[in-house]
Order: sequence, then C-alpha cells, then structure tokens
Amino acid sequence: MPTAIITGASRGLGRALGRALATRGWRLVIDARGAQPLEQAARELGRAAEVIALAGDVADARHRDELIDAAGPSVDLLVNNASVLGPSPQPRLASYPSHEFEHVYEVNVLAPLRLIQLAVPRLSDGGTIVNVTSDAAVEAYEGWGGYGSAKAALEQLSAVLAAEHPELRVYAVDPGDMRTQLHQEAFPGEDISDRPPPEDSVPGLLALIEGVLPSGRYRAAEVAALVSRAEGVAALS
Repeated sequence: MPTAIITGASRGLGRALGRALATRGWRLVIDARGAQPLEQAARELGRAAEVIALAGDVADARHRDELIDAAGPSVDLLVNNASVLGPSPQPRLASYPSHEFEHVYEVNVLAPLRLIQLAVPRLSDGGTIVNVTSDAAVEAYEGWGGYGSAKAALEQLSAVLAAEHPELRVYAVDPGDMRTQLHQEAFPGEDISDRPPPEDSVPGLLALIEGVLPSGRYRAAEVAALVSRAEGVAALS
C-alpha cells in the first residue's frame, strides 16, 4: 500500500486528489489548518482508504515532524498543495506589508522545502514530489507580486531539486483556474462559478503520479490531454 502526504487536503484540489488516490488504494496522511473541515474530509476519504488526518499549519516545524512521523519509514508521494494567497484584495508590491509578504513565502516556499527535506530520506527510487504552482509564477499579473513570486521560487526549487535527485520525480504542476476558496479570495466579490471544479485538474495530476514523465513543470490540463490522445491511439492500433 503506497503512502502519500497531501497538505491542504480539507477542500479544493487537495481533497479531490485525496479522493482519487483513496479509491486507488493509497494510504493517506493529510493536513489542513481547519480541524473541522479536515475531520470531514478524513471521514469521506476514510471510507475507501486508511487516512491519518493531522490539523496544523505547514509553517510550523512541529507539525511537519508530525506529518512525516505519521507517514512512517517509507513515503511514496509528497504533494505540497497548501498555500496562502496573502492579503485580499492583493496589494501592489510597492505597498505590500512586509510581514504579510514574509508569511506568504513562509507558507508557499519555505514550508514545502522543509517538508521535502524531511521526506527525501524516506522516498525510495522513483518516489514523487508534486509542488502545486500557478500561472502567476510565470505571468506578471498586477497585484500578484507576493503569491506569484513565491510560486516562481517554488518552481525553481523544484527544478534544482530534480537536478540534484535524478532518482526522484519532481513535478511543479499548474492545475489551472479552479473554483476554490483561494481563487475566490483572489477575486473578492466576483462570481467565479464559471471556473472549473478542482476535480477537473485531478486526471492530469494522476497521470504524472502514476506515469513515467520526467521531472519538470507541467500544466495539468495538457498532461491529461496528452494521456487521452495516447490512449486513443493505442485503442486504434
């Protein structure tokens, strides 16, 4: 039974991915800051798989130790999904409060790196790290300087880690626009009901986790389309 750690798994993409992995027989260690939503997610996912749910903040060192200890001596997959947007509405960089900026980097960059540092000794050859990123990491959107630059830093960490650990698969994955709480926070007061649900991004993530694509940056929708085309060709041959 493979073991996965998924941060930020009480809702959105983390919960949707956890649901898919649970039905595939994965053992899950999940976390979120909110204890009640996490408990609800654990009850749902626990109907299909063994689930250990630990409420806490990934920016807290003790909590990260708890996640790794709960996973046990062998980790097959680490998904750094937990993120914070920062202030909403988002300020321009010239007036971005320094303490808020530091918090965005603490959660979105430093915490994933520190969790990776704990997990790497337990990842066997072929083990997988998925760092969830955003198009804001590569596009210069006005008002997205904090979140976007943090995700850009996470992507570079992913690339360097892949170069240093060729025995692992390290992915920076852009799931695309999703109808999530974080996305709503980014557009306060706007109707985001036209955005696709996070479940639509899961097939691309699964294709990376279960496939053999090399380490790198991927868009979930493009990976899913690539796999679909390959399956179609195989069916015709």
